[in-house]
Amino acid sequence: MKKALKYYIIHKPYGVLSQFTDKEGRKTLKSLYNFPKDVYPVGRLDMDSEGLLILTNDKLLTDYLLNPLNKHEREYYVQVEGIPTEESLQKLREGVIIQGRKTLPAKVKVINTPDFPERVPPIRFRKTIPTSWLSITIVEGKNRQVRKMTASVGLPTLRLIRVRIKNILLGDLKPGEVRELTKMEISGLYK
Repeated sequence: MKKALKYYIIHKPYGVLSQFTDKEGRKTLKSLYNFPKDVYPVGRLDMDSEGLLILTNDKLLTDYLLNPLNKHEREYYVQVEGIPTEESLQKLREGVIIQGRKTLPAKVKVINTPDFPERVPPIRFRKTIPTSWLSITIVEGKNRQVRKMTASVGLPTLRLIRVRIKNILLGDLKPGEVRELTKMEISGLYK
């Protein structure tokens, strides 16, 4: 009998690991929802990052989304310390050197403050240093890449929220909320 394929998205909150077990007793996805036993996250978000995470038991989709040759877009809303200059934005767009390698070109623009709940715990606030929000879309997913990119142009990341993977949007999911994907969303992931 063919197993039923399941597809979920979750708004991963800050401080939660993108896995189901942790030897150190930190908070994991298991604490947020009772997922079927054979469902796993596709990729990951660091403990201090938030936002969209896809979980599935569809191994073909997982392999497709994790293969760097497929270069699918991932969009992040990033709160940075400081005000970006046009020069720093252009460097991010063209690719910056992190860990001895140049990142692929990215789509980068300044955005208005998005309507997300305050993070718990809140980001550090410094009266003398303004913050800005950027939309950064990349097609590769190296470890802590967006944070390293913004730091390389003098804009340390304070908060990072993934809002899109290909055609799948975080939308109005609140931190910790889960929903199943629609058939249309699933077919869009394969295109």
